[in-house]
Amino acid sequence: MYMSNGDSHPGTTKTLAPDPLRKYERKDVYDGETTADLAGHVHEILQLVGEDPDREGLLNTPERVAKAYQFLTQGYEMDPEAILRGALFEEEYDQMILVKDIEVYSLCEHHMLPFFGKAHVAYIPNGKIVGLSKIPRTVDVFARRLQVQERLTIQVRNAIDKVLEPQGVAVVVEAQHLCMMMRGAEKQNSLTSTSAMSGEFMNHSTRAEFMRLVSATS
Repeated sequence: MYMSNGDSHPGTTKTLAPDPLRKYERKDVYDGETTADLAGHVHEILQLVGEDPDREGLLNTPERVAKAYQFLTQGYEMDPEAILRGALFEEEYDQMILVKDIEVYSLCEHHMLPFFGKAHVAYIPNGKIVGLSKIPRTVDVFARRLQVQERLTIQVRNAIDKVLEPQGVAVVVEAQHLCMMMRGAEKQNSLTSTSAMSGEFMNHSTRAEFMRLVSATS
């Protein structure tokens, strides 16, 4: 059986997840019990695909992969609503606020291969605004889970809608999927775009302004 490299101790219990607002500051901290369990499975996978997990280059791979998967799926332990509520401010601004070109890295739930790209998020306030950094962090919460791009797009919209109660929210995600590039169709230049709108962004003119701003170059 694979043993973790000093991250777990006999008789210890699984630690509770850190506060969701601090999780972003402690990406280097991993649960020892989870690391050991995941590493054991990775050790078996290496054997099943025909590798020798005991050769020099793979000796520490199971633990590295175990930590990588905890990092890439840390969104399950985060509360997007708590993150947004952590920086809400009353403000009588009623024009569109857009944060665009937010880097997105996620894992598709069908093959557990990465998909990556950019998210563009806008909202029209209704008496409340949110700290700008909370929007990319909200995207990260949902991206750091096993996902499909369509659901990720909707979840970001719904979280902002629920907490800010704005006049409208618009989310567009553009991503490339390695499950379609490395295997299957093997189409290297394919790009998938998804969108989710609510409120004022259901109006053609508002949606058009949003798309124009997203497409504008610096």
